[in-house]
Amino acid sequence: MPQPPSAVSRDEPVIRDRGDACPGALRLHAADDGYLARVRIPGGALTAEQAAHLACAADRFGDGHLELTSRGNVQLRGLADGCGAGLAEVLDAAGLLPAPAHERVRNIVATPTSQDVLPWVRELDRLLCANTRVTALSGRFLFALDDGRGDVAALEPDITVLGQPGDRALVRLGAAEGAVAVAGRDAPRAALLAAEYFLDAVDAAGTRAWRVAELPAGHALDDGLLAARLADAGIGAVRVPAVDWPYCAPPPPGPYDPLCVLPPFGRLSTGQWRALVQVAERGDGLRITPWRTIVLPGAADPAPLEEAGLVVSPDSPWRSVTACTGRPGCAKSLADVRADARALVERAPGPLPVHWSGCERRCGHPRGTQWVDALATADGYRLSVDGRTLPYRPDLAAALTAARANTSPPQSPKTQ
Repeated sequence: MPQPPSAVSRDEPVIRDRGDACPGALRLHAADDGYLARVRIPGGALTAEQAAHLACAADRFGDGHLELTSRGNVQLRGLADGCGAGLAEVLDAAGLLPAPAHERVRNIVATPTSQDVLPWVRELDRLLCANTRVTALSGRFLFALDDGRGDVAALEPDITVLGQPGDRALVRLGAAEGAVAVAGRDAPRAALLAAEYFLDAVDAAGTRAWRVAELPAGHALDDGLLAARLADAGIGAVRVPAVDWPYCAPPPPGPYDPLCVLPPFGRLSTGQWRALVQVAERGDGLRITPWRTIVLPGAADPAPLEEAGLVVSPDSPWRSVTACTGRPGCAKSLADVRADARALVERAPGPLPVHWSGCERRCGHPRGTQWVDALATADGYRLSVDGRTLPYRPDLAAALTAARANTSPPQSPKTQ
């Protein structure tokens, strides 16, 4: 089972021989179902008015749907060739394109149930958009602004800011054991300077790395050197050699405070999206989370969302089922994985999450290893857990139920 790109060992440095082709709102990606646009939403924070503009764009230019990504961003699919200028005009009017040259590097995730991190989000986004140097960052480079609980800090970001008591913050480079402590007011600027430090290391390494974890060992980032850089820039910084990094599970769907909504597969029709907008208008906007859910601060009534087909129950089987795009949107996919997953979501329950993949790339798979890999092949689905291929069963529902219970012993690979 392949590991996420950020988990690549430094013993085998990644050497890029091409530029980053990550899609954006202005750089559209050609897919089998038309062009795709990815709109960056720093911190996942949208006003109801901005969200309404996105629905209009999906109807006017796309296939009438919106997709949530694992970076808390929004994708439009099925776009027609030549729609780029019109789409950019709509997004600009909504305030979603503050700096066109920077739009692909505004990858900021933030604790979605916290209002305290929003000033950090806004300031870091402002600093990014005003800095020419950071346009060299990959569209995959990720900042995480965590209020201290450890939810988005667990997403393998490249630069983490973790809130601390006393209006302090820790700045972490990749998966380092230690960090640099700074005043909370300096945290966004420290994160920007950390990104510049990464770019300097990329230039020195000559490997065109996209992520911190891709740097070769001889050019790995050092928190002691970061502390010195921050001090040179007038930021009081103290190196903390070892940190007990916290972890907090993502907010579950449910009518809590704040209300959290889960769209199956992270995909919504514009009708469902507008139902969200109507609820958000009575609250405090929307927060798109990196777990493909939506938090609605200040909202109280989940009934219109349930009626629209969205999940607001923590007991829903949809909470642990994900899938790649599959057919017909992806030419590499060997199956319509979302249709197959939908057919079995109620019939194949289990404690382990399951991710349905149309090909070996396994796009969008969960982090870690404790999940069921349902991989489409030319002969059907091959199920595996922890890299172990499970025994073939002709009844896919029964096979998947057993896999999610993780009751099958290891067995030599066999295509299902």
